[in-house]
Amino acid sequence: MNVIPLKDITPDELKELTLNLLKTMDPDDPENEKYRGDLTVEVLYKPFRVELPESAEDSSAMEKAPEGTPASGGLLVIIIHEAEYVAGKHHTNPYARLIFNGAERRTKQVMKNRCPIWEETFQFKLYRPPTNERILVEVESASSNMGLLHPKENLGYVLINLDDVVSNKRINKKYNLMDSRHGRIQVELQWRTPY
Repeated sequence: MNVIPLKDITPDELKELTLNLLKTMDPDDPENEKYRGDLTVEVLYKPFRVELPESAEDSSAMEKAPEGTPASGGLLVIIIHEAEYVAGKHHTNPYARLIFNGAERRTKQVMKNRCPIWEETFQFKLYRPPTNERILVEVESASSNMGLLHPKENLGYVLINLDDVVSNKRINKKYNLMDSRHGRIQVELQWRTPY
């Protein structure tokens, strides 16, 4: 194993690196002194860029929570964009289900599709920032013909820590689904405060 610090890479520029393979990432581990080989990789860092609305008024409206949001808290916005490579054993009619603070929300179901696009938004008004909290996002499939033998299948899930969205205000990322061979889900999180 080895690590490539992003600070050593120029954005949008292809770079070839040769890395020494290490046993652990602990710099003081004597096991790392043994030669384990090299790995040559090509790296292209594409930074995520946020497209802002053209007018400043729209920009402030997009980032602030609506009136009535608690002053000490904010609005947590969760956008379930899409999933890739999800497949059930008996059927693949996926929908996403998210669970946060004891509440459950669901996207629409997309029939017979391994790469569904939902583009659905869910909002939670909170009295305090959701630090040290997580949301559970599951991708499930339900039988299209009320099948009693296999009515529902879990196609994978991800637990997302919310600390980063509180400090960064916005995260848009593809997560690998647990309990899924190749499945991924794209979830965007926004933390909007009243000020």
